[in-house]
This record gives sequence, C-alpha cells and structure tokens, in this order.
Amino acid sequence: MFKPEILNTLKKYSSKTFLNDLTAGIIVGIVALPLAIAFAIASGVEPERGLFTAIIAGFFISLLGGSRVQIGGPTGAFAIIVYGVVAKYGYSGLAAATVMAGILLIMLGAFKMGGLVKFIPYTIVTGFTAGIAVTIATGQIGDFLGLSISVFPEGFSKMPGNFIGKIETYAMNITHINYYSLIMSSVCLALIFIWPHFCKKIPGSLIVIILATAANILLKKYTGLETDTIGSRYGSIPSTLPSPLLPQFSVETITALFPTSISIAVLAAIESLLSAVVADGMTGTKHDSDTELIAQGIANIASPIFGGIPATGAIARTATNIKNGGKTPVAGIIHAITLLLIMLILGKYAVYIPMAALSAVLINVSWNMAGFPAVKALLKGQKSDIFVLAATFLITVFIDLTVAIEFGLGFAAFFFIKKMIDVSEVQNKRDSIAGGISGNEFLEENIEIPESAVVYEIDGPLFFGTVRKFEFAIERAGANAKVLILRMQNMIYIDAGGIRALEQAKAACDKNGITIVISGIHTQPYILFSKMGMIEKLGKENICADIKEALSRTNQLLVN
Repeated sequence: MFKPEILNTLKKYSSKTFLNDLTAGIIVGIVALPLAIAFAIASGVEPERGLFTAIIAGFFISLLGGSRVQIGGPTGAFAIIVYGVVAKYGYSGLAAATVMAGILLIMLGAFKMGGLVKFIPYTIVTGFTAGIAVTIATGQIGDFLGLSISVFPEGFSKMPGNFIGKIETYAMNITHINYYSLIMSSVCLALIFIWPHFCKKIPGSLIVIILATAANILLKKYTGLETDTIGSRYGSIPSTLPSPLLPQFSVETITALFPTSISIAVLAAIESLLSAVVADGMTGTKHDSDTELIAQGIANIASPIFGGIPATGAIARTATNIKNGGKTPVAGIIHAITLLLIMLILGKYAVYIPMAALSAVLINVSWNMAGFPAVKALLKGQKSDIFVLAATFLITVFIDLTVAIEFGLGFAAFFFIKKMIDVSEVQNKRDSIAGGISGNEFLEENIEIPESAVVYEIDGPLFFGTVRKFEFAIERAGANAKVLILRMQNMIYIDAGGIRALEQAKAACDKNGITIVISGIHTQPYILFSKMGMIEKLGKENICADIKEALSRTNQLLVN
C-alpha cells in the first residue's frame, strides 16, 4: 500500500518539531546549492538544471517518500550516464530517458520489488561507486588546472565522454595551464579538507564558493587576473522555474534510450535505498522501500518536465538534515523551498562563481564517494570479492556503468556457485576446526538461556542474498536483551556483504548496550573474520567454540 511517511509523521506534529524541521531544511537548502550546480556541470548540462532538479525532485521525494528524513536531488552517481546521454542525444534524449526511468521506478515500487535491490552485492556497489568517483574527478582536471582546451583527439570536436579520451585531451593541452586558476582550486580544495576541524555545522563547500567568488571579483577588478566562471562559460542563470514541458517520445526514441532508462532506474533505486538505510541507522526509524521507490519514480518524471536531470536520495545531504535536527519530511520540503527562494532572489549572482572553485568541490565529492575504508577492507578479503570489486571498478571507469553492473552480477553469481560447491564438502565433513577454535555443537542439548540473553542460530550461508533475512532477525532481538548470541554451527560460508551486515548489527547493538557473542564459527567465516578485522571489533573473548562456552561468557557479561 502506497502511504507516504509524511502522513504518519503529521499525526503527532508539533511546533517544536516544525522548528527543528525549519532549521534543518534551511541549512540543507543552503548546503545543496553549490552541489546542485556542481553536479549539473559535471553531468554536461547547464548549471541551472541542477537547481531545477534539487527543487522539483527534492520536493516530491520528501512529500511522497517512505523515509522520514531523506533529502533528494542530483548526485554525482548520475554524472557518467547523464554526460553520455547528453553528448549523444542532447537534453531532449536525457529528459525522455529520465521519464522512462521514473515509470520503471514506480513499477518497481508498485510490485513491491524494493527488497530486490538488496540482492546487489556490496562488492559491486563499492566497485561502481569508486569508479564513478574516479570518473567525476577526471572530468574536473581541466577546470582544476585552468586549462584552455582547444585541441581534441582525432574524431572529436569537444571533450570526449570516455576516460581515455579525457586524459588524452588534457595531455594535448597541458601547456595551457592558468596558474591563477590552479592556485585558486588548490586553496579551495585544501580549505574544504581542513574546514571540518574548525566548524562542522557549515560545510566547507559552501564557504569556498562564497570566498572564491568574492576573491575572484576583487582580484579581477584590482589586478586583472581572470579565470572561467559560470557566467563566462554558460551565460546567465534563470531566476525562475521553466514552464513545464513534456519530452517528445517516439518508437525510435524509446527503443534507443530504454537501456539507459534501466541504468538510471537501477542506480536511482540503489542509491536512494542505501541512503534510506543509512538514515535508518542514524535515527532508529524504518523506511518503506516500496513507497520510497514510487516517490523516486514520480520525482524523476517531474524533474525533466521542469528542465531537470535524474535525481535520487543524497546520502550526504540526508545526513546533514539529520545532524541539524530534521525530524520529518517537512524538512526536505523546506529544503526545496529554500533553494527556490535562493534561486529567485540570488540566482543572478551565481554567474560569478569560479569554475576552479566548483572543480574543488567536485573533487572533494569524488574523494568522499570513493569509499577508501570500504575498498581497503574488501582488499583484505577473499580473492573472489577482490576480483568482482576490481572488475566492476575498471569496467565502470573504462567502459560503461551499465556494463559494469551486468558483469559484476555475473561474476558474483559465478563465484557464489563455486563457493557453494566448495563449502558443501566442508559441510559434509562437519568440520568446525578454525585457527585454535574447536568443538562440535551437533549433539548439544538442554541449554539454558539467561533472561537477559537472546540466541539466534544462522542456518546456512550469510551472503549478499541472505543478508536481509539476517537484518530482520537482528531487528527482532528483544529490546531488554543485554547479550545477543549468534550461533553459527550451521553457517559454513560468509561473504563481504555478510561481514557488512554483522558490522551494522554490531553498531546497532552498541547503540543499545547489547554485546554480541559468537558461538561455533566454522573455518571459512573465521578466516574472513580475521582478514577483515571482525575479531578485533567483536572482541576475541566473545568468539566462543560452542554454545556452552558462549553461555558461560554471557553469564560473565551479565554479572559485570
């Protein structure tokens, strides 16, 4: 049943809640301003299209979504797809593809397919996210260096959309560096990185945009130094929303752009639901995946009608909303209204923003998107996860995001089948010996569980396809429990997604004062625990050979 979260939150809405939402919404609206412009430019469209997207899509995602605190708008994840579509089909082609993607998202939600997104392995999501980050950063090299690009590789009359073509273009024009632009972008990037040490409430990206714009105006007036600005490259920015206009469709258009619309829909679904999950962890609430997908679909239909580009839930802006006190979808609506007012009143001044400053903002976004801690952890894991991660990353960077997801899923399925065949032999042997941990739990009976403890037995492999069941089980753990025993006598295989689920379970339990104790871990899970640091996170004293030892450890914890 489609029931937007705003209907639930308004039942007990108060003036205090409104003040929290008002403050958070205004702050997030201000934060979203430079990002909306920057993501539009990175996508190869006019800067105002990013503002249109943040206003229109942001409004509908909050009004109709299944999350209390989700903030929607343009994100860096779409830059690769949008850039390629615009280069080949123009904005009209992008608008048509986005509307089709919106329809697909509504269908996914209507048929209750929101949970299926969970089946995309963590390694694939990490790989293509890192690949997108590299692609965005690569696209900013020219503006960061202030290159005057006039020479292109053979067969191109403008900047190529592919990674190799961009690098080749930069190399051909490397002698045309504008050192004033380089100094400005370098100072901006350094300030963005060090700013959180001084102030975490106001984002560094907003500060550098304001300071760089003011500095550029003054330096140009008194010294004659110049660098490209939004105005010099794109002209003026409208101070109003455009009149609604439906994209033109034909059989040829639908046939040509349907694969692209699938890519946009899949990416929007993945990123929005990941953002909603992160928000759930920060607020202790629970989002409705299917309602969220329907809202994302409506937003992606409305956005291009008003001149926008694809949109999804934005993790950074959603986290900013939560940290600044946002409680309900009203905060997201206020964020969209704030952006609209800024565009109406101050939009004409955006033409003075230096491209060098925006390049620094986008490079910082790329750095945060790359997910270095996650990549580093996966590289310590098993070879199959490393291969899927590397393959997805390289295909995203050098070929295409859609192809990367397809191949990543294929590789993940292949390695999973192989692993299941391999570990089935271990299961037949009933071998539970692992690095000093020994014991046989198959004949244990008549165990007594303390009142403040809960025991869950994981029966079968914990991998990307079963992670959601594990999450539901953890969510059902008793609120008054002090110790959660995870019995793993029948869990003979775990992958990176399972490790990630355990990490999230550990974080949730820590928040509620619950200690996790592991009982009867097998060889493969124990080895991966060791490689990826889970033993240290859980505490070696909480890794027990069998259920009797686990209950003994539980009694110690309850006494203390």
